[in-house]
Amino acid sequence: MVLLTSHHTTVSSPTTPQDETVLVAMDVEWTKNYRIRNGNIPFCYSLATITIPAHPASQPVPTGKLEFAFTSAYVEHADETQTLIRRADADLAHALGHARYLVGHQLSSDLATLTNAATNPPPAVTRARAAWAARRQPDPDRSQIVDTRYDTDQVLRCTSRRLVDICTDLGLDVTQPELRGSMTAMHRTWLTTGSPELRERLTVLNLRHSLSTALVALHTLGIVRWPPGFNVNRLLYQHLAGRYAWLDSPTFHQLL
Repeated sequence: MVLLTSHHTTVSSPTTPQDETVLVAMDVEWTKNYRIRNGNIPFCYSLATITIPAHPASQPVPTGKLEFAFTSAYVEHADETQTLIRRADADLAHALGHARYLVGHQLSSDLATLTNAATNPPPAVTRARAAWAARRQPDPDRSQIVDTRYDTDQVLRCTSRRLVDICTDLGLDVTQPELRGSMTAMHRTWLTTGSPELRERLTVLNLRHSLSTALVALHTLGIVRWPPGFNVNRLLYQHLAGRYAWLDSPTFHQLL
C-alpha cells in the first residue's frame, strides 16, 4: 500500500479548536466493470482536510487563511483491496467524529463502491451512507454532508455537473494533464508495468479531485473566496512538493 499523510499549516494566527471549522472531502477511484454485479473495485482514495479559522459569517475567508492536510492510499497489488477499504473506513470514522462537514462529488457512488467491494460491511462507510441519504435534514450532532454534484445548483450557472465543469464555472483552474484515456486503463497499465510516474499521475489526479471538491463545497457554503482563475495545481504544489516527483516534472511545472 502506497500511503501519504501530509499536514501543512497556513493559518496566520493561532486559534483554539472550538474556534475552528473542519471540512473533509473524500474522493475514491475504482476500476469499472458494469458487466458483473459489484464489479467496480476501488484502487485508491484521498482525503483533503481543510481547517477554517474563526471568522464573521458575513466575511468569507481567503484561501491563504486555511489549513490543509492530505491523506492518500493506493494499492500496490490487486489483493490489497480489502486493506484499502479498511483504511478508508478508519479515515471516514475519524472524519465523522471531528469534521463539521463531510463532502464529496457524487459521494454516494464512492461510498457504494467501498461497501459493495468489501468482504465485511465497513461500519463508518455505512454510517456515512445513512448520513448522505439524510443530508437534507441537518443534525447538529453529526457531520453535515455536502455532495457537490447534487447540492450546488444555487451557485452555478453551468448545466453540467461534472466536477471539472463546476470548477471552471466557479473560477477554479483545475487543469489535469495526468489523464490519458480512462483511469481504469491507466491503473491496469500501472499494475502491469509498475511505472512510478504513472502511479503518481493517478494519485495527484485523485488528490486534485478531493481538494477541488472541498473548495467547491466551501464556496457553496459561503465560507471561502478566491480570485478568478485560482490555480488549484499551484495549491497542490505548495503543499505536496517533494512528496511526488511528478509535481517537479516539466509538464506539471507548466501549470504553475
